[in-house]
Amino acid sequence: MTVNHYNNPDFFKKYSQMSRSTQGLAGAGEWSELQKLLPDFTNKEVLDLGCGYGWHCKFAADHGASHVVGIDVSQKMLAVAQAKNANDHISYHCAAMEDLNYPDNHFDCVISSLAFHYIADFSSLVQNITRWLRPNGTFVFSVEHPVFTARGDQDWFYGLNGEKLHFPVDHYYEEGVRETVFLGEPVQKYHRTLTTYLHTLLQAGLVITDVIEPQPPETMMHLPEMKDELRRPMMLLVAARK
Repeated sequence: MTVNHYNNPDFFKKYSQMSRSTQGLAGAGEWSELQKLLPDFTNKEVLDLGCGYGWHCKFAADHGASHVVGIDVSQKMLAVAQAKNANDHISYHCAAMEDLNYPDNHFDCVISSLAFHYIADFSSLVQNITRWLRPNGTFVFSVEHPVFTARGDQDWFYGLNGEKLHFPVDHYYEEGVRETVFLGEPVQKYHRTLTTYLHTLLQAGLVITDVIEPQPPETMMHLPEMKDELRRPMMLLVAARK
């Protein structure tokens, strides 16, 4: 089962202060590119794995989805989703995505934002998602980029004066658990290579339709930290079809 960092009060408090928490999709640097991968939601049955605050659920419902199921392992996240992004067409449920059991051919679209790097068994999950999707169904997800997760500490190499010299990549092919620090709290994530992410989809019988390594949008380049995001990829966006 997924380790639930988001029920940690200190971690959750810090997460709630991030721009993607306070501003929603507009505060997520990858949103402008992720949005391009999403299908027409009109009359679609949608599953959001690791839905968090429910921003993507609300987007799908606002764009015509007949029903959206938002799944998250954190009750704290879902409480905010119910408060900020409730909709008659959305159902929020607390569960680990690895434990879900839906009928075959049940959803038109499965989406997930920055959740799969917390999952140990990506292959089994993708096999389930493929089963749950209807023919021609869409699977769109974002994860932390393998370049970003490889070393574990997810930090820059600094010079003597504290300047960021470069972002180190090491142990890239050694997949598995990484102990890192996120928002000042210890967090466990799983590193896997770009090949593993993509090949797992192909092995499940999915057709990869797009891959994006998003750069910060121009609208965010006034933020000092965004300039460093042009120096290495932090996220990976993938779209596939059954």
